[in-house]
Amino acid sequence: MLLVCVFAIGMLGSLLSHLPSRRSPSPEELFANSTGSEGEGEAATNADPTPSQAGSLDIPRSSDGHFYADVDVNGTHIHMLVDTGATGIALSREDARSAGIATSIGMNDVVAEGADGGVHGEVVTVDRMTLGAAKAEAIPAIVLNSGGQSLLGQSFLARFASVEIHGDTMTLR
Repeated sequence: MLLVCVFAIGMLGSLLSHLPSRRSPSPEELFANSTGSEGEGEAATNADPTPSQAGSLDIPRSSDGHFYADVDVNGTHIHMLVDTGATGIALSREDARSAGIATSIGMNDVVAEGADGGVHGEVVTVDRMTLGAAKAEAIPAIVLNSGGQSLLGQSFLARFASVEIHGDTMTLR
């Protein structure tokens, strides 16, 4: 349980560092759906990874300043924020459901502490994930009770030999 809390706190700290606001965000704001607000949905869909040299992927920076990738999660394409500062993977409840990941109805377990109190969700195991040449099986993730943006962190990105950002392009090799 302690490992889960440390994992979740690391992910939340990473997300907090990416927020432009000076006030402390609520857990709902931490994982707000990037396609749910006016003007943001277009930004998230403009960043499609493209294969480049031998097994690497080039991901263009979205107009909102972030990098997004469509990751195959249990055979379902999930649009995820690529966060090199996050330690793990966080899935929205809707994305987890789409990928066939079962969760409890209430998801009342506190998996981390946020500025406004406990962040509720559930620790799960993703059967398989694929992005480009990188693949993982039986990888741990957190499904959040609220929020709409799924997050791809280091527990998956570590499968690439390098992650580099040059200008407006992130390259995964």
